[in-house]
Amino acid sequence: AGLPVRVRLPDGAILGGGHTDSPMLDLHQPEALFRRLEAHPKIGLGEAYMAGEWGAAPGTDLADALSPFAARLAVLLPKPIQRLRGIVELALPIVQRNTPEGSRANIAAHYDLSNDLFTHFLDPSMSYSSALFDPATPWPRQSLEEAQHRKIDAVLDAARVGSRTRLLEIGTGWGELALRAARRGAHVTTITLSSEQADLATERVWAAGLGDRVEIRLQDYRAVAGEFDAVVSVEMIEAVGEEYWPTYFGAIDRLLAPGGVACIQAILMSHDRFLATRNSYGWIQKYIFPGGLIPSLTALREVTAAHTTLRMTNVHAFGPHYAETLHRWRASFEVNWSAIAAVGFDERFRRMWEFYLAYCEAGFRTGYLDVAHVTLARPHD
Repeated sequence: AGLPVRVRLPDGAILGGGHTDSPMLDLHQPEALFRRLEAHPKIGLGEAYMAGEWGAAPGTDLADALSPFAARLAVLLPKPIQRLRGIVELALPIVQRNTPEGSRANIAAHYDLSNDLFTHFLDPSMSYSSALFDPATPWPRQSLEEAQHRKIDAVLDAARVGSRTRLLEIGTGWGELALRAARRGAHVTTITLSSEQADLATERVWAAGLGDRVEIRLQDYRAVAGEFDAVVSVEMIEAVGEEYWPTYFGAIDRLLAPGGVACIQAILMSHDRFLATRNSYGWIQKYIFPGGLIPSLTALREVTAAHTTLRMTNVHAFGPHYAETLHRWRASFEVNWSAIAAVGFDERFRRMWEFYLAYCEAGFRTGYLDVAHVTLARPHD
């Protein structure tokens, strides 16, 4: 009743505090939806969307409808009820622990779905992380590829990557950062656990004539040896798991040469929300990113201070840019759905990804989620 959203039941009855111009949700099968919420409050909503039991009404964008909920997520329920969350929440599955073996399985579950899938909704750079738009130019006038290159250049600049820099990239993606670093004259070692990504990144590197400057490895960050002038890692920390944060940052510390700089791009949430959700199992972890956990900046500052010689020297947050990135991905996904379906994905998958992209867009749009470039260095270097 207190939200600017309308909910329409099958008999035409309207719930909610919205007006005629407010977002509207249609409940197609309310009883089935309620049973799912009853069984798994954090997972049932997304599963019901996947099953077609509810959706955005014609003329309503799904992210618009979800944003009022995201903006009030911490206060939707009275505090006495929130204290009971431990009774109904599911614990993180042991099988999703990010051990070396678990990490390979967790990464494969998402990134090895199909290179064709990602090709059909990402921009030509094949960048699957937040772009960084130029604040001096209206965002609609900027291509997503331009904004992705701007993001990559900002990461490389923060890590002081230039000619002859020995660069380690933790999390190859499809190789765009490695390509841009190599074009600066850097010697790049880039690691991934995704065989699909490694194959396409290798093709792209050799097609660009940069095979002599880029080494792509199927390797866990824990197994890397050597010394590097710079370390970068774009939206990889979310797949590490809190249990292994000391190991992850410890590896960066161990591999970074004296005077070296590291820059990570991290999705973040507020520290109080991190503390409230760190041990609970949600829809995103079940269906999209098994083993995933979004940190807070405070948590990252604490773990680096306790387990490394590294300290944060700069933080550049740009959460609204991720909302725009996700909005463009979802639009491209919908426009290209017939081509994605032809690869072998069904209607349930379409609804699952539609919910995932809109759900995340709403989080960044309202500030529930953020993303930042976090620069790390040793104070005495």
